[in-house]
Amino acid sequence: MTTFLIAVGTLCAICVGLSLVLVVADRYLSDYGRCRITINGGSRSLDVRGGQSLLNALGGEKIFIPSACGGRGTCGLCKLRVRSGGGPVLPTEDPHLTADERRDGVRLSCQVKVRNDLDIEIPEHLFSVREFAASVETMEDLTYDTKRVRLALVAPPEIAFVPGQYIQLQCPAYGDNPEPVYRAYSLSSDPADPRHAEMLIRLVPKGICTTWVFTRLKPGTPVTFNGPYGDFRLHDGTGEMIFIAGGSGMAPFCSILAAMRQAGNPRPTRYFFGAKAVRDLFLLDEMKRFESDLPDFRFIPALSAPDPTDLWNGERGLITDVVGRHYPDCRDKQAYLCGSPGMIDACINVLSGRGMPPENIFYDKFA
Repeated sequence: MTTFLIAVGTLCAICVGLSLVLVVADRYLSDYGRCRITINGGSRSLDVRGGQSLLNALGGEKIFIPSACGGRGTCGLCKLRVRSGGGPVLPTEDPHLTADERRDGVRLSCQVKVRNDLDIEIPEHLFSVREFAASVETMEDLTYDTKRVRLALVAPPEIAFVPGQYIQLQCPAYGDNPEPVYRAYSLSSDPADPRHAEMLIRLVPKGICTTWVFTRLKPGTPVTFNGPYGDFRLHDGTGEMIFIAGGSGMAPFCSILAAMRQAGNPRPTRYFFGAKAVRDLFLLDEMKRFESDLPDFRFIPALSAPDPTDLWNGERGLITDVVGRHYPDCRDKQAYLCGSPGMIDACINVLSGRGMPPENIFYDKFA
C-alpha cells in the first residue's frame, strides 16, 4: 500500500512538473511576435505582443473588459465575439457559454490567447470604461475579516456610476505574485459623492488581492482601478422589493439605499442579510439610519449558526429559510440578490417556488 501511494504521489508530482514546464515554455520560449487585433469591423485596430491573453492585451491598450475573477476563467463575464483567429473553444469556457453563443463565436477573452491576428467585436459601451488613479483615504475594520476601503479619486477626479455597479481594483505585483492582477469589487459609496469610491472587502484565504489589501494597503497608498461595470441596479416597479445578501454582498445595497434615501423612494423594501454569528454582522447602525430615513424600509439580519454567547434574539436559520417564512407568496414582488453563486441559486429557487416571475429577480453573483 505504501509503495502504491509513493508511486501515485510521484506520478502526480511529475504531472504537475510537466504542466509547469509547459506553461513556462509557452510563456517565455514561444515567440508569437506582433499580432494585429481588428475591432468592430475595422473601426479600430491594435498591434500587440503575441502570447498574452486577449483580456490582458486589450487591458494593456486601455480597453477594459469586465472580469470579476481576474482572468481565471471562473466568472464568465469577459465574453467577446471572436470572428476569426481565436482557435477552438477550451474546456474552461464551455460551462459559461450557451449553444447560441458558441455558434456566434462568443469566447471568454481571458481564455483566448493571442497567437496570431484576431478579428473581434467589443460592445460599444465598454469603450467608455475609464482607468482611475486614486489614493486610500481611510480603511475601517468592520469585522475580523471585512474592511471598508475608501478611495479619494485623483485623475480623473470624479466617477459617475449607477448604484449596484462594480469596479476592478488593480493589485500590483508583490511577494509571490509576479504581475498585476485585477479583482472586482462592488461600489458601496454614495453616488452623490462622485469624488470617492468605497468598497467592502472581505478577506479570502490566500486570495491575491484581498491579502494585499489586508497586509499592505494603508491610508495614503496610491491605487489604480477601472470601471464602472455591471447591470445590477434598481428596476422600475411599484411593488415591494426584497433585498438578500451575505458578507461583502452588502456593498451594492449600501449604495442603492443611499440613492433611495436621496430620492425619497417610497417603495416597501425588506433587506435580509445572512451571517453565521454575531461577529459576522456589520454596519448595523447605518442600517438603522436607513430604517429611520426611508419611509418603508426594514433590515432583517439572520444568523445560521450563532455562538451560544451571542445572546441573539433575532432571526435564525439559513437566509433562504428566513425569506421563505416571511414571504409565502412572491408573485407581485421584485428581488435583488448579491453574494455567492450558491446562495443566489438557492434564493432563486425559493422565490420562484413562491410565484416570483424570473423577470422580477435581479442578481449579482460574486465569482
